[in-house]
Amino acid sequence: MMRLLDRFLDGTTMYRLVVYVLVIQLAAAFVFGLFGLVPHSPLDLAFSLAVVSLAALAGNWVFARVFAAPANSESTLITVLIVTLIMSPVAPSDWTGVGALVCAAVWAVASKFVFATGGKHVFNPAALGVALTGLLLNAPATWWVAGNLPLMPVVLAGGVLIVRKLRRTDSTLLFIAVNLATVLASASPGHYAAALRETVLSSPIFFFATIMVTEPLTAPTRRWPRLAFVALVGFLSAPSVHVASFYFTPEVALLVGNLFAFAVNPKRRLALTLDRVEQVAADCYDFVFSAPRRFAFEPGQYLEWTLPVPRGDARGNRRYFTIASAPGERDVRLGVKFYREPSAFKRSLAGMQPGDTIHAGQLAGDFTLPRATGQKLAFLAGGIGITPFRSMLQFMLDEGDARDAVVLYAVERRDDVAYRPLLEEAKRILGIPVHYAVARDARAGEYAGYIDADFIRRAIPDFAERLFYVSGPPMMVNAVRRTLRDLGVHRRRIRVDFFPGLA
Repeated sequence: MMRLLDRFLDGTTMYRLVVYVLVIQLAAAFVFGLFGLVPHSPLDLAFSLAVVSLAALAGNWVFARVFAAPANSESTLITVLIVTLIMSPVAPSDWTGVGALVCAAVWAVASKFVFATGGKHVFNPAALGVALTGLLLNAPATWWVAGNLPLMPVVLAGGVLIVRKLRRTDSTLLFIAVNLATVLASASPGHYAAALRETVLSSPIFFFATIMVTEPLTAPTRRWPRLAFVALVGFLSAPSVHVASFYFTPEVALLVGNLFAFAVNPKRRLALTLDRVEQVAADCYDFVFSAPRRFAFEPGQYLEWTLPVPRGDARGNRRYFTIASAPGERDVRLGVKFYREPSAFKRSLAGMQPGDTIHAGQLAGDFTLPRATGQKLAFLAGGIGITPFRSMLQFMLDEGDARDAVVLYAVERRDDVAYRPLLEEAKRILGIPVHYAVARDARAGEYAGYIDADFIRRAIPDFAERLFYVSGPPMMVNAVRRTLRDLGVHRRRIRVDFFPGLA
C-alpha cells in the first residue's frame, strides 16, 4: 500500500497534488453540508466558489497583461480553493459578504504581481488576500474547513500526503510543537487541557501547518532558515500572541514569516534565453541557456522552471530540475530525458527554438558538496540523475578540487550514459573512478545489472567510510537507499537528491 502511495506521489507534481487535496476537502464539505455536518449550505458554498473563481481568474488575466508577466492557472486555482475554504461562504443576497470574497480573491492574485521582485512574489497570495479583508473590511477569515470536526479526518489525510510529497515532516512537526507550546505557556493553570483541546479540535493548526506553511515559493529554501521560519509563524499564530492591542491571526503571522523568508532567500527570478540544444545520451538533451547576469548557486542545487504550456495536462507548466552546469560556466544547462509520451511541459520545452525564453527561480536544495574537502564521497546516479554530479564534477575540474570520490552510474543501455566525456575527464584529471552498471547490454569492465549491494561492495570496498549521494528516478533512489542501509551505512551518511514536483 505504501509503495503504491509513493508511486502516486512520485508521479504527481506538488502543485497538482495540492489541487487534488483541496478539491477533495471542498467536495467533502459539499457532501457533509447536505447532512448538516458543516455549518454552511452546499448552495452557499457553490455560490461562494463561483464568486471567488470568477474574481480570481479575471484579476489574474488583467494583472498578467498589465505587468506583462506569465500567468499560472494552476497557482490561481490553488488560491481560489484556499480562499473558498477559509473565508465564510455567503448567500447570493449577502452583498457585503460577496464584496469581501471578491476583494479577497482579487487582492490574493494581485499580490503575485504587485508584491513581487524579480518575477517572484513575496507573500502567500491567499494569506494576503484574506488578511486584507480582515484588516480593511472587517471580514476576517474564519478557517471554517479547519475548525470543523467532521472534516478533520479529510484535512489530516490530505495534509499528510502533501507533507510526505514535500518531505517537510520536520517543518510541520516543529510548527505544531511551537504553536502548542505557546498556547500552553499563555494558558492559566488548570486550563491546559481545555486550551489544548480547543487548539487541536477547533483551530486551523493542521490545515495551516500542512497547506499554508509548506507553500515553497514564499518559504526559505534552505533547511535551517526554513525551520526558523516555521518556528516564527508557529509562535505568532497562537491566539494569545499580540503586540499592544493587535492580536495576530494565522494569516498575518504567515505574512510576517514571508517577510523573513524574503530577507534570507535569493531575490530574483531569471529569464533565460535558449542558446542551443545538445544531445548528451539517447533521448537525453541539454538545453543550454544564456542568462542576463551571473547568479550564485552551489553545485547540486535546483531551480523551478516555468514555461507557457498552450495545451496543459495534469502536471502543469512548472517543473523542478537540477542545474546541470557548474557555477563557473557562463551558460545555464538543463538536462532532460524525454520518454515515449512526454508531458505537456516537456513537449513545450522540446519545441523551444534558439532565442526563446524560459523563467527560472526558487533556487534551492541541500544536495551539495560538503564543506570538509577531506570527506570521502560516493556519487550514485541512475539515468538522467547524473545531472547534479555533472555540476559537481565540472565544478571540481574548474577549481582543481581533487576530492576522494567515486562514481557509480546505472543505466538501462550503454547509449543511455550521459556526459561520458566529462566523466572520463574527471577520471583522468582528478583521479575519480567511474563504474558503470548497464542492465541490458553490458560489456567487459561494466557491471551487468543495477546498483545493488554486490556492485557497491566491488566498486567501493571502503563504503563504510564514505558519504553517499544518490540521485535518479524515485524508485531507484529508494531502492539504493534501502540497500545502503542494509549494508550498514548510517542514514546520516546518505544524501538523497530531492525536490518537490519531481514528475
